[in-house]
Amino acid sequence: MIQTGPPRGEESKGTFDLIDLDLSRYDALQKRFDQQSREYGDLLKGGIETRNAPYHALIDRIEQVAGLSDAPILLQGESGTGKSELAQRIYELKLQRRRVKRRLVQVNCATLRGGSALATLFGQRRSYTGQPGTERAGLLREADGGVLFLDDIDELGLEEQALLLHAIEAGRYYPLGSDSEVTSRFQVIAGASQDLMKLASNGTFRIDLLSRLNLWTFRLPPLRDRPEDLEANLRFELARAEKALGTRVGFNADAAEAWLRFAKAPSTLWPGNFRDFSGAILRLCTLAPRGRITRAQVADEIATLERRWRAADGDADGKLVAEFVNTRLDPFDIAQLAQTIRTCRSSSSLSDAGRKLFAVSREDRKTRNDSGRLRKYLSKFDLSWNDISTR
Repeated sequence: MIQTGPPRGEESKGTFDLIDLDLSRYDALQKRFDQQSREYGDLLKGGIETRNAPYHALIDRIEQVAGLSDAPILLQGESGTGKSELAQRIYELKLQRRRVKRRLVQVNCATLRGGSALATLFGQRRSYTGQPGTERAGLLREADGGVLFLDDIDELGLEEQALLLHAIEAGRYYPLGSDSEVTSRFQVIAGASQDLMKLASNGTFRIDLLSRLNLWTFRLPPLRDRPEDLEANLRFELARAEKALGTRVGFNADAAEAWLRFAKAPSTLWPGNFRDFSGAILRLCTLAPRGRITRAQVADEIATLERRWRAADGDADGKLVAEFVNTRLDPFDIAQLAQTIRTCRSSSSLSDAGRKLFAVSREDRKTRNDSGRLRKYLSKFDLSWNDISTR
């Protein structure tokens, strides 16, 4: 195609351009971009295959944002859902895409307590204490040109939050004991296990800092909401355990079936998420006789997990039930109702919750009215789906 243009001066006779309409070469470029995008997505997934559609869409969105934007990224999710690992991989993607040049600096905000918190973050001059060896650069200075990962930012004190907000926005701050500002420009990734909006409404988290951090907020789903990915994660954890132990390990067929049945069961809530899952696989691999994990081992590990979860739970069942029921209940009813409430809270509908709660008994019924059974059970305590799902 010939594209012409008007004269641009007295001596000009106009212009023309030849445009190649052969799109085949552009198809090759598109395929190359698609392949590169898949590679970045695999990087963010840590090389672990995912069949969970919401998680796959989440990773695609993170890949797009991290590769194009320098704005803060907020990762929210329960403890053990992989926020730290994902932050590391986001940094690696930014490094490959040349969005940053220097290192990743990780800060565990839960450990920043007392007077040392400010010095750890912002550094301090010797003049502040007068003692030899007290000069320190601070983590914000170390992150200059790179990425600062603020893990458990929901545990950071209000004073530190205010100073941190200024440092993020201005790229400048005062180290302790210094009259001169230090310049440090870095990108921010923050991780939080608690709901920051609720903390802000309670006055324990600054709303202005939250507004600065939550331009891009991504909520990582708990392990119990990703049953389709458990087999792929099992293979990943087996490979990691083999590398750590220096020996080949595998499941017997019946043991693998029993483990996956337990792992995928709606009643298995995985309160520690991937930390619990990874630790269980490492224990199974370490104790496997002749490198084979047996059915008896799996039964012992399941019992160990359930015992630990009950011990950690304490009287959580009673506290949860007390939010909805004012009358006294038998211990049996408390445990059963607490399980029902948790399942309802993690389900998308009454029918979805019923399928999870009656996963075994429903198979023996000719007609399956899971929502009706659940509705009838809740009515015993004067409760409804709306009472539980909206609270």
